[in-house]
Amino acid sequence: MWRAMAQAGLTSDWQSVELAKYAKGEALNTITRSLYRDHASQVVTKGTPKNDPRVTSLQGNTAMIGDCGDSTNWLKYKTTGELKDNVPGGRQAITAEVVRQEDGSWRVTRFAIQAVGTC
Repeated sequence: MWRAMAQAGLTSDWQSVELAKYAKGEALNTITRSLYRDHASQVVTKGTPKNDPRVTSLQGNTAMIGDCGDSTNWLKYKTTGELKDNVPGGRQAITAEVVRQEDGSWRVTRFAIQAVGTC
């Protein structure tokens, strides 16, 4: 999901069909709204996040994932090339709910990202 979001973020493409391959419901809405806001504000996201997700629990068709994502090299820029708001990235605690779909694939349905420095 994060790779698809990083790719869409290069142009703030809130309509990227790749996003729905990895996220649905609340998670997909959160991503597309964020990308649309960036598009409307003429902001793009450059770089790649680093993730090391781990399953923290599994019940039936629902897995909970814990991660300490690193956004140090995944930052928002104005389309003029300047760093947006001079906000640095960093290590952030991430939790996600991933649900097995009828076709056997797994999609993120909800996620939460904590502030930089939370892990």
